[in-house]
Parts: sequence; structure tokens; C-alpha cells
Amino acid sequence: MKVTVEAHPIQGLIKYHGLMDPTRRIPFHDSISICIEAMKTTTTIEIIKDLGEDEIQINDKKPQEKEKNRILTVLNELRTLSNCKDKMKIVSENSIKEGKGLGFSASGFAALGLAASKALGLSLDHITLSEIVRLGAGSATRSLAGAYALWYANKNGKSYADQIASCDSLDLSMVIVPIFSQVKTDEAHKEVLGSPLFVQRLKRIGVIVETMKRAIYLKDVAAISRLSEEDTLNLHATTMTGNDHMILWEPETLMVIKEVVAMRSEQLSAWYSIDTGPSVFINTFTRNVEKVASRIRKIGFNNIIISKVGNKPKITDKHLF
Repeated sequence: MKVTVEAHPIQGLIKYHGLMDPTRRIPFHDSISICIEAMKTTTTIEIIKDLGEDEIQINDKKPQEKEKNRILTVLNELRTLSNCKDKMKIVSENSIKEGKGLGFSASGFAALGLAASKALGLSLDHITLSEIVRLGAGSATRSLAGAYALWYANKNGKSYADQIASCDSLDLSMVIVPIFSQVKTDEAHKEVLGSPLFVQRLKRIGVIVETMKRAIYLKDVAAISRLSEEDTLNLHATTMTGNDHMILWEPETLMVIKEVVAMRSEQLSAWYSIDTGPSVFINTFTRNVEKVASRIRKIGFNNIIISKVGNKPKITDKHLF
């Protein structure tokens, strides 16, 4: 059986940082994200009985050993549940290949988990599948939930994400500026444990998450965007003050930040948001998104993406092979 799934990457609004349990990818605290409608991962999976091992291709390349092991962790968990040991052919493509810190590991593992579960004939409840895709990438739980998602670090002994608002319930749009980097962003989660700021983040994060939940409930786009910008600064300050003083930003990141600040000084409502990487999300009201995009193009970025909030993954018949 061949199954293809499309899933959207995520932007962290209140970002998760650091893993309490790195093996099971359980975070220290709850977090909130939105999916990005204009970007997607497409994954096609087919079970082939006479394959000697799983054939995996991601963006036209075979995955490196570390990435392959993460994929096999998810696949083997699903194979165990289905009592099926057959191998799979897997082809996965991201809609854009450039930029770091764009949330594609989230959409990649969400698409992988849903497609593989359906190919294996499983009908898993949302929480079970969410906990399985989390083993590949923590934020895959949020991509699987779609739209505005809350990832629980621990809710009744489980760590998964639920959708807390639909994708079209708020007047929020974004401009995405992909920026290249060779830094392994997954290493940033290790850095926070050595930062003197991390303990203070954990003390405050519960209140911050609740404040963001309330802003979403009130459909307050300005408050949502401002809180996300503040959490961006908190997250990167914590990373920069870890053991290795990891700096994830590139010069282009600062160019975009300064332009966004300039926009606000000119009464154009826009706020920056940066996950564990150099790429920048600019959150704004839908009515302003073209003006914001124009300003970013004028400072030399012609590869920008304009997006609304995206939904949960979907099954499609547009197979990759």
C-alpha cells in the first residue's frame, strides 16, 4: 500500500528549549506554535515485502546515520504496533531546501508518522501517534496537531500536542525569511543546560504560556506577536550563555530584526520571531503582510515567503514515486 502525506512546518510562538529526556524527546516545559501554510513536507511511503532494508530518500539524498536512526525509531515503533516487519520505500521532499530553523524536522516526522501508520493499516488515536512522532522530532507533535498547537511537556503522564485554535480563527499572517547556516540547530537544546538564564526561564515559562494562550483566545494578534518576539530574545539569550556560547544568528538575521524594528517606529505593525536557527519569521496582521514583504525585499531578500497559518497534515494522492 502506498500512502502520501503533506504536513506543514512550524513556527514556535512560545518556543521549547531543552530536553528533560533527550531519548524520548520530552521537553522541560509546555510550548505553543503555529503551522506555516505556504511551506510543506511531502512524504510518500510504500511497504515492499522483498526489500532487504528500508530505502529512504530525503530531498534527493540518503539521510546521514543520525537522521536515519531517528527515522527508524519512529518506523520501528509503528511496525511493532502493527506486528509487521516488512521494509518500506520512503521518499520525502521539503517545499524549500534553503534556510535553517524553519521547522521542517517537525513536518518531516509528522508526515512520516502519519503516512507510515496508514501504510501499516493502523488507526491510531491522536495522542498515541503524537507521542510516536515526538520520538523523531519533538515539534512533530505540534505539526501533527496543526494550526495553533499547544505541546504539553507532561499531561497525565503523556507528552503530546493539541490544537487550541483553528488556522483561520485569527487575522495573523507571516513573512518568512530563510537564512542559510551550517550550525546543527539540534545541538542548541543541549546548550541551555549550561546557561545561568535557563533556571529563570523555567520559573517564568508557565506564566508566559498561559499569557499566550489567553492572547490566542482573545484573538489579539499584536499581543501574540509581541510575546513571541520577547520569547525569541529569551531563548537566544539562554542559548548564547550556554557552555559553548552558541550563536545561531547570521548577519542577515540582524538586518531583518533592525528592519522590523524600523517598521514599528513608522507605525507598521510587525514583530520578529526566531526559532533555533538564523531564519526569521515576521508576524503581522494580514492587511499588512504585503507592505512588510515589500520592505524586506527592499533590503535585499528576494527569497521571502508569505504565509497564513496552516492546518494539520493531510493524505493526498500526489505520490512522489
